[in-house]
Amino acid sequence: MSRAPATEHWDLVVVGAGPAGSATALGALAEQPGLRVLLVDRSDFPRDKSCGDGIAPHVLDALAPVGAADVVDDWTPLRHLELAHGDVSVSGPMRREVHVVPRRVLDARLVERAVAAGAVLRTHRVTSLTSTGTPVVSGTVSADVVVGADGAHSVVRTTLLGKRRDPRAIAIRGYAPTTPEMAGRQVIRYGSRRQPSYAWAFDRGDGLANVGYGELLPGERTGDRAPSRRLLLEQLEELVPGAARTGDDWRGHHLPLSSWRWDQPDGPVLLAGDAAGLVNPMTGEGIYYAVATGIAAGRTAAQAVRAGRPHAAGARHRRVVRDLLGTHLRHTWAASRLAQSPRIVDAGIRAAGRERHAFDTLVELGLGDGRIDTRLAGGLLRALLRPPDPSPEPSTQTRGG
Repeated sequence: MSRAPATEHWDLVVVGAGPAGSATALGALAEQPGLRVLLVDRSDFPRDKSCGDGIAPHVLDALAPVGAADVVDDWTPLRHLELAHGDVSVSGPMRREVHVVPRRVLDARLVERAVAAGAVLRTHRVTSLTSTGTPVVSGTVSADVVVGADGAHSVVRTTLLGKRRDPRAIAIRGYAPTTPEMAGRQVIRYGSRRQPSYAWAFDRGDGLANVGYGELLPGERTGDRAPSRRLLLEQLEELVPGAARTGDDWRGHHLPLSSWRWDQPDGPVLLAGDAAGLVNPMTGEGIYYAVATGIAAGRTAAQAVRAGRPHAAGARHRRVVRDLLGTHLRHTWAASRLAQSPRIVDAGIRAAGRERHAFDTLVELGLGDGRIDTRLAGGLLRALLRPPDPSPEPSTQTRGG
């Protein structure tokens, strides 16, 4: 039986309208105004999304050239960060401010910017992709280039790469009244379970804080069961007392963590954000990766369409993303492996308390484009070899600098 032809054709179809998808549309239309871009998502906007809601300054750096850096306007910026593991902690100002913006707000604003730039938004659940020849989405819509930005359970990624066994984490998120202890800061407290495991409390600046807990999922071969919702909330309450007890609006989610290498097949189908498996394996942060790789995918798609070479888009996107994030991904993977040792977690926190450079570099590793340089490695080694101070001050209860 021959396949029925697609009923409509677009220059670019973007599957998923979260930060990665909206950024793809913005990148494509900044590169080639007038490009015919269809943005499809199974949900109407605004809609909630389970996330820590942290917006690193790198996100705004990426959005500025495509005219969308104003998506955090009227949300209070934060500069203060606390890192802790048991009795070892460091607290201090970050070099650049961050924002905490609920995804219900952020994603809707990004979609609005994409539509204002010329994208057409359609509510539709994509169930299939034909990737041989001209890509066809859900059997009815074809495109010169398709970008999969459809999240952790991506239909596009599964079609391209099959089911993968990449490491995953699980997390639960809610909102709780901001306490004086949380006010004006981002708090990250490491737990004692499967690493990376930590609880967080991020002040939104409006009387509520984004609170949650996440940890690495056991591998399929171990036979261990994934942690229950009750266990996740118990861990949150233990690490941030009162957060689980006073919080509500709980949502759980899985995170496909980045590994040593990032793969993008050749051809006219590209991947961005969570659908590309791009989530920081140290922190679970993914919005910067989503926005940066989305804009890159959009620009590459527009260039390929303009040149009449859509099948060259995959190779081009692979080179661009590896140039942008390749070294950083290798360093965060290495850091996440090191952080499986509680001794190294403690050493990192102590090093951050003694040296401003270590504090800033750990922030960059967790939020944006950081690397493990020789100064950070030296600080970690000194912290490992030097016995802890008998008093918590000033070495383990100090500002980062």
